Amino acid sequence: MNPDRFSINQMTVKQLPLPELVAECVRLGVPGIGLWRDPVKEYGIDETAALIQEAGLAVTTLCRGGFFTGDGWEADNRAAIDEAAALGTDTLVLVSGGLPAGSRDLPGARARIADAIGVLAPYAGERGVRLAIEPLHPMYASDRCAISTLDQALDVAERHPAEQVGVTVDTYHLWWDENAPAAVERAAAGGRIHSFQLADWTTPLPEGVLNGRGQLGTGAIDLTWWAALLERVGYTGPVEVELFNDTLWARDGVEVLEETLEAFLKV
Repeated sequence: MNPDRFSINQMTVKQLPLPELVAECVRLGVPGIGLWRDPVKEYGIDETAALIQEAGLAVTTLCRGGFFTGDGWEADNRAAIDEAAALGTDTLVLVSGGLPAGSRDLPGARARIADAIGVLAPYAGERGVRLAIEPLHPMYASDRCAISTLDQALDVAERHPAEQVGVTVDTYHLWWDENAPAAVERAAAGGRIHSFQLADWTTPLPEGVLNGRGQLGTGAIDLTWWAALLERVGYTGPVEVELFNDTLWARDGVEVLEETLEAFLKV
């Protein structure tokens, strides 16, 4: 993959204030940034859009919408779509939500997610924003995302035009699934790969499991194989590195950014 397709997800180096992150991306020749809603709103949506536009960078995604199985999802997700449009990105990543409080009905949760996306898809399409359903590893099914496989995500996405709803392919969440490669081909054939994210799998997982994403090349995932797969099916979009890792966050953010770019080039 051409290094010009590299994008740093803001969460990977969340210790860096946004202006410093933008400046370092310019210095290192990093062309894209994947943004998160909370730090963007803290800095200011219009201010963020202006900062990134003046630097000549691209906003590859905005994270995140979703959590459709709780209360207040519709207003929050409409706001997220508006924010994505204001920031100049065409992709809003969705973390769909787990089981409703007190529920054990996993199929029911998935049905609620599908219904919610059906409500939002036309609104997103009118604003030039694609909803990218991100399946999460099954260990998150109860509390964060009842959509655990790429095929499950595609079953929902394919009810809508590809320019409205597609999927995120994240190696951290999909590497274990023997059906994922065929699902990647299915997604590509329909023009539904709206985001590709890299992270490695290292064990033991930390307490709470959320912040266990390893630096590229340090874990069990054959990331080069995954990159080749996405190339083979014709994906030509940005490649984001999104790492949740307490050890990385405790280090100097510029050093981590440089290390991440180097690891990406090796992959």
